[in-house]
Amino acid sequence: MKVEKRVLPHFFVRLGFWGLISVMPLVSAELTAVESRLAEIAKQQKAPAIALLEQVVNINSGTMNHAGVKQVADVFDQEFKALGFETRWHDMSEVDRAGHLFADNGGPGVCQLLIGHLDTVFEASSAFQKFVRRGDTATGPGVSDMKGGDVVILYALKALKAAGVLDEGRYIVALIGDEEKSGSPKSISRSHLIDAAKSCDVGLGFEYATSLNAATVARRGSSGWMLTVTGERAHSSVIFSEAVGSGAIFEAARILTRFHEQLTGEQYLTFNPGVIAGGTEVDYEASLNAGRVFGKSNVVAQSVVVQGGLRTLSREQEARARAAMRAIATQNNLPKTSAEMTFTDGYPAMAPTDGNQALLALLSQTSQDLGYGPVSAFDPGKRGAADISFVADYVDALDGIGIEGKGAHALNEEIDLNTLPMLIERAAVLMYRISQQRPLN
Repeated sequence: MKVEKRVLPHFFVRLGFWGLISVMPLVSAELTAVESRLAEIAKQQKAPAIALLEQVVNINSGTMNHAGVKQVADVFDQEFKALGFETRWHDMSEVDRAGHLFADNGGPGVCQLLIGHLDTVFEASSAFQKFVRRGDTATGPGVSDMKGGDVVILYALKALKAAGVLDEGRYIVALIGDEEKSGSPKSISRSHLIDAAKSCDVGLGFEYATSLNAATVARRGSSGWMLTVTGERAHSSVIFSEAVGSGAIFEAARILTRFHEQLTGEQYLTFNPGVIAGGTEVDYEASLNAGRVFGKSNVVAQSVVVQGGLRTLSREQEARARAAMRAIATQNNLPKTSAEMTFTDGYPAMAPTDGNQALLALLSQTSQDLGYGPVSAFDPGKRGAADISFVADYVDALDGIGIEGKGAHALNEEIDLNTLPMLIERAAVLMYRISQQRPLN
């Protein structure tokens, strides 16, 4: 069930996108004096920002390297404390993860939740470990996903501090320690993030930008599904007989074929059978995505297990897809077979909303005022799940405003260093503009 959002500043929920246009004109002749000062400060931050990025990239913080994740958190902890933020480390050993770093300046007015993550997909065993700079580009584990985005958050706040306007708004920073491989149950591993969202008005995610001219107002959620099929074990010479029927493998094939025939084509809906195991004996461990199978060509298969993933843009789309898959699996089964569908929750969807579009419009105008051109909504079908989705039910949200890079999760992950001060500049002015909004009451 969708939780009702808080009563937010005037353009976010009550008036939505068109309200933003009517209340806050989207054509700006020039930056204010404060905004010009923010832009100038940000442009001067390239060298120290790159130095900090190199420092944290050279600390391995693969999700399961708990000590490394905490070490990166400690670096940012000192930086936020120097800005006057109160910091707190939330230990997550209960779910076999390192933990999360939160920082709060306790300011007044509009509350902005700034989301990043400390971990990378590159564990301590990876060959990809170091920051390497070649001119205006650099490679390294997490340069774009997303230690670069964490640096953008910090230096945008530093710019606000230097311009004397940091305390005109409230900023809660959430640097998550297990975004790449989240701990379960998520009711524990994401509880602090959700609690922060409930006390805030706006959520800004600093995942890597697909380009300077695109940001994310919607992301598909991801969940899991398991198909378990049972048939009659018998000699293959009597398959299809009235007593034996068609066997579990034929029934699994029927169900998967019907999934493909009936569910493909709906926008933003995808479903993938990632693992299939079938035979006379199946011992499958879902948590490991692995198992043991035994079968013979002259024995009718008794068991099949299929594990897959489901991606949807809204809770409603997810519910419809699950209902359709369950109906296909449990109705009109082949003779002497039965099937069961089960589903596991994962990352919720970040559905597109008027409030999210309003934030995008404000970002786009900010970008144009700074001379960087308009920003449009990125296709949600081309982005995976992220932590912004956990807060989207509670705040208007925007994601993908971190650094510009490419090759995320690959051994050539790269950042365009020239864009780092530009994105710090844009984030600082955007955050300042949001802080200047006031509730209706």
